[in-house]
Amino acid sequence: MIRTSPRWRWLMATVLVLGLAAAACSSSSNDKKLSGGGSGGSAKQLPAATITGSGSTFQAAYNNEVIHQFKSVQPNLTVIYPPTNSGGSGKGQTDLAAQLVDFAGSDGVPAAADLAKYQGGALLYFPTVAGPITVSYNLSGVSKLKLDGEVTAKIFQGQITKWNDPAIAVLNSGVNLPGDGIVTVHRSDSSGTTANFTKYLTKAAATTWTLGTDKTIAWPGGKADAGNGGVANDVKSTPGSIAYIDYSDAKAAGLSFASMKNEAGSYIAPSTDSASAAVAAATVKPDLSYDPIWTSGAQAYPITAPTYVLVYKTQTSAAKGNALKSFLTYIYGDGQQIATTVDYAPLSSDLLSKAKAQLNSLVIPAS
Repeated sequence: MIRTSPRWRWLMATVLVLGLAAAACSSSSNDKKLSGGGSGGSAKQLPAATITGSGSTFQAAYNNEVIHQFKSVQPNLTVIYPPTNSGGSGKGQTDLAAQLVDFAGSDGVPAAADLAKYQGGALLYFPTVAGPITVSYNLSGVSKLKLDGEVTAKIFQGQITKWNDPAIAVLNSGVNLPGDGIVTVHRSDSSGTTANFTKYLTKAAATTWTLGTDKTIAWPGGKADAGNGGVANDVKSTPGSIAYIDYSDAKAAGLSFASMKNEAGSYIAPSTDSASAAVAAATVKPDLSYDPIWTSGAQAYPITAPTYVLVYKTQTSAAKGNALKSFLTYIYGDGQQIATTVDYAPLSSDLLSKAKAQLNSLVIPAS
């Protein structure tokens, strides 16, 4: 038998303790990586659950990229959201009201008069990202265009019908505008993009725009299609056309889009940076809704839209509630870094802080 001295036994015990401590730290670090740490929500892998949403096509490209990456953090969870050519904010709100989905994607919050329709009780509004609504066009030989609210309003009301109209020409000195007819394209479905675009027109062309603001509008003519993706495809295939389309879909379709005159009088191109400038200037309400349209600031893009995930404050399922909270927590962590990679603007630091805090307002049953 090999005999050991007390000193040797003490050294071996010390090595063993240090080894166990290092292994524990390594295990803790690996658990955080697997669960996403502060980005993925839960400190451990959540049990299998599926949550389903419907609604906004404006946020669809962002949602689907986040869902794809979230799967590597919480592989037991499945998040389902429709593709870019279906739904609309109106459908999302209607589906959530009837409790057909676990969350709604919406580019606005419900009107106060409609809150009684929500069968699951009180709602929470979680802002996710923001993005420009472009005024995209298909005009051969014209790669740069400037527009303001007055001219844009008259185009979509059918009062300006030719591309070389003097009102467009005066904003675009030196640009060879053809005499082609203008074909407007708008959304056929109940759309938050429509609501935010027309809200812009009520602000930027208050005395000219007469069609109001809502998710659906009685357009005087032009073509119609469902979803931002559908409208983008119409513009791409229709010479002389013009439409309001979210920045992500417009870029994906390779469309040209106008620089728009903002509240400060500057012509600003849509971008994630100019959208961020608009978000930073917006006032956040206690319910976390905010309006970045027509905000002040020389670099603010004037048609910047918010977008939200709407959920019931009181969840009826522990599995779904925890999955939803984990997904939202991921959006407020790594998801903010993903935003610009798919052409959206992340939230301002103030709004992000408030959104994270609101996660604690979710009421989730123990089991």
